[in-house]
Amino acid sequence: MKIKESPTNVANEIQRNKQQQSEDLALKQINELYKLSIPELIFKAQLVHREFHNPNEIQFCTLSSIKTGACPEDCSYCSQSARHNTDLEVEPLQEVSKILEEAKEAKAQGSTRFCMGAAWRSIPEGKQFDSVLHLVREVKAMNMEPCVTLGMLNQEQANQLKEAGLHSYNHNIDTSRDNYANIISTRTFEDRLNTIDAVQNAGINVCSGGILGIGENIEDRKSMLATLASLSPQPSSVPINVLVPIAGTPLEAAEPIDNMDLVRMVAIARIMIPQSKVRLSAGRHNMTDELQTLCFIAGANSIHTGDKLLTTPLAGGSKDHQLIEKLGMSVAK
Repeated sequence: MKIKESPTNVANEIQRNKQQQSEDLALKQINELYKLSIPELIFKAQLVHREFHNPNEIQFCTLSSIKTGACPEDCSYCSQSARHNTDLEVEPLQEVSKILEEAKEAKAQGSTRFCMGAAWRSIPEGKQFDSVLHLVREVKAMNMEPCVTLGMLNQEQANQLKEAGLHSYNHNIDTSRDNYANIISTRTFEDRLNTIDAVQNAGINVCSGGILGIGENIEDRKSMLATLASLSPQPSSVPINVLVPIAGTPLEAAEPIDNMDLVRMVAIARIMIPQSKVRLSAGRHNMTDELQTLCFIAGANSIHTGDKLLTTPLAGGSKDHQLIEKLGMSVAK
């Protein structure tokens, strides 16, 4: 006798099939874009960029580490994993007043989004989560976009963050589905997607991107973009990170990527996810002004600014303002 599947299981299977069909279609488009020369690809990206965005504006965002280190995950690129010997100083959740001072300073430097990152596997219940909810409300009251990146979360937590006024939740997929287990073994690619589902179900904007230079090949990069492009709705912002090799992590000796690989990824992300902010994030302190400018031309319209991106260095807000001024562009208000 055949056992009937539950309605929930059937619905999940239908959703998985739709997602896969959407990814397959996106991957076909990405394969065609990868065949184009860089000038032709950038031209197509510029057309899309100008349709949906002001090409002369760059959004400034600040990402602050509000709880640092001692994370139980084993992400190969991360200095905050308790499994890696990186000499990182572990810090508990910071005082609310200190975090809000950072937010005020970020706003004074031109940032319109303040993102708070905590090195948790998943959001803890109790006083720590209550503090995060309070921070979200306070940052929103500053007329900034409050954003958090706190690891995995359940639907009730996502709903509470929405009620508190959260604008965006960052949860990067990092790499392709096939390459994921080579980078992280303590959670699965599906865990990532389940968290994104909960965020979307709560009506919160998704901020999700990936990391280049973590041992992936071109097919992995294509697949990662196809997954992001097939999310429904698409992410409102897509951080493009370049690995910053950190001593003591498994990827400390990783080979740097070619600059044109970064430009190509930015351009394709702009074409495939047209209404999103495409954000230059980690690794930008090693990029020349010319490379960043080429990325802006290819469709990047947001940067993480300040002195640090969680635990990795950035160029600093004053240098970023100098670059934008030199280019005759403006910081988005």
